[in-house]
Amino acid sequence: MKLIYLAPLLLLLAGCGGEEFQDLRDFVKNSGAGMRGKIEPPPEVKPYESFAYNNDEGLPDPFKPRKEEARPGGGNLGVNQPDLERPREALEEFPLESLKMVGYLYRSKIGYAVIRATDGKLHRVKAGNYIGPNFGLIKEVTETEVVIKEMLQDSAGEWTERISSLQLLE
Repeated sequence: MKLIYLAPLLLLLAGCGGEEFQDLRDFVKNSGAGMRGKIEPPPEVKPYESFAYNNDEGLPDPFKPRKEEARPGGGNLGVNQPDLERPREALEEFPLESLKMVGYLYRSKIGYAVIRATDGKLHRVKAGNYIGPNFGLIKEVTETEVVIKEMLQDSAGEWTERISSLQLLE
């Protein structure tokens, strides 16, 4: 009885053991031959070299500011300092981000920008007017933008210029 079950099993194994797929087996066996990946060696790690800071050599103190100290009474006097005594204009109370250029007028050979403030009012400005909280002087008014030179004070009390603009809303 065991022989009846064993005969079909031997026939099945004999059918699988043929040379039918030998070329495929050879290809798989030889396909990886000669293909070795190369990994670059890691870079050489240089040892840490400490630095002894000696103030006797005339090196600046790294914990003190390198700019002059601010003078009492509103910073360093200089060419860049804005006129703090002039009367403030209406649009200087609004941040530039809140102002919108909504129009352009040309009258008597002078270009004017129409600016809408957050209070809903419209203001007509030209080159020479002031705008924004950072002493923004309007340098140029064109059909599409208002160019503004702002004056900002840094932590050491020095004044620096920054150019900003308001674009015409479409």
